[in-house]
Amino acid sequence: MILVRSPHDLRFLEMLSGSYLRLLGTPLPTAGLSGHAASRWLYEDAPFCLLAHDTSPDPLFCYANRAAQRRFEYSWDEFVGMPSRLSAEAPNRDERHTFMQRVRRYGFSEDYSGVRVTKSGRRFRIEQAVVWNVLDRDTNIHGQAAMFGGWTDL
Repeated sequence: MILVRSPHDLRFLEMLSGSYLRLLGTPLPTAGLSGHAASRWLYEDAPFCLLAHDTSPDPLFCYANRAAQRRFEYSWDEFVGMPSRLSAEAPNRDERHTFMQRVRRYGFSEDYSGVRVTKSGRRFRIEQAVVWNVLDRDTNIHGQAAMFGGWTDL
């Protein structure tokens, strides 16, 4: 299970970026920065949404950068600890669950799209999302992360 102490948690960044590199074979986009600067950029300035949830039976969000917070209309305190299934409307939750199980099994997916819902109930389709397992150095799964920069309001 992932414990993210703050939006700038370097241990989390290491797991997130290490997993991305290991599974996708390319570095996580960090604007050429590393350490605290990369962590700060990913949280505050990244032009894409970046979210992660843990491995609880009903997975809980443990990270959401500012772009994701704006898109979903939740603050950090509202996002972290919220069941990630609530990011999709009830009719879309089975599809989302099946997809997330497939990612858990195979490690990642590079071209996911699906309908999501904001806090106020506005629907949007995420496009070309990358979803991957968040692994520690021993390849134990601690959660899953998603990154997307494109969406269409519905």
